[in-house]
Formats: sequence, C-alpha cells, structure tokens
Amino acid sequence: MDKKKILLVDDEKDLVSAMVFQLEAAGYDVITAYDGLDGLEKSKKEKVDLIILDLMLPKMDGYKVCGLLKKDNRYSKIPIILFTARAQQSDKDMGKEAGADAYVTKPFDAKALILKIEELIKGKTV
Repeated sequence: MDKKKILLVDDEKDLVSAMVFQLEAAGYDVITAYDGLDGLEKSKKEKVDLIILDLMLPKMDGYKVCGLLKKDNRYSKIPIILFTARAQQSDKDMGKEAGADAYVTKPFDAKALILKIEELIKGKTV
C-alpha cells in the first residue's frame, strides 16, 4: 500500500522536526514548508493526502492558505488540520469559516493528532 503523504506547514523548526519524526514513525511520508506561501505552492505541486497547517506563518497566514485551497475545486477535498497555539473560540470559528476540517491546539498530544489524521484520511473520498 502507498504511504499517505502529509504536508506540514509550520515556522517552528524544532517542532517540525519532532512532528516529522512522529508522523514518519506512524507510517506517513512528510513534506514540510516553513511559511504560508511555500505551503500553498507545495499543496498545489505535491499530491498530498492531508495538510497540517499552522495559523501564525510568515508571508501568508494559515487562514488564508486554507481558504484559498478550499475555494479551489482541485484542492478542496484535501483535509486540512489547523494547528496552532491560538485556542480561543473565535480562532476556531475563523478556521471553520476558512474550511478547515479539524483544529488542533499546541501543545498537542501526538497520539490524538495521529488518530485525527487517520480519521480524516480514511474519511476522504477521492
């Protein structure tokens, strides 16, 4: 079976390294981007199964990246998990408006994140 590919977009390099390790250990291929613009470009170029997207990013924030992808029919089916330290309800509401499929706050529970990824990837219709 093909490994599922995840795009991880976050500007905290230490966090990205730790998450890549955990996701690869769970059997995923992981591509990374460290700013919103690069994340958007890689979302369109690479055939990814899921995107984990930080909100506070250089060049373009996560809400904008999510909204642009969800408005484009070619990419709207890719599940997006917004991943952020911003835990206010208003932030979650903005994430929903942008079209995010899930919202995970930092610090995060790796097992819970991987379960959410599996749920979203399995639920994805191609």
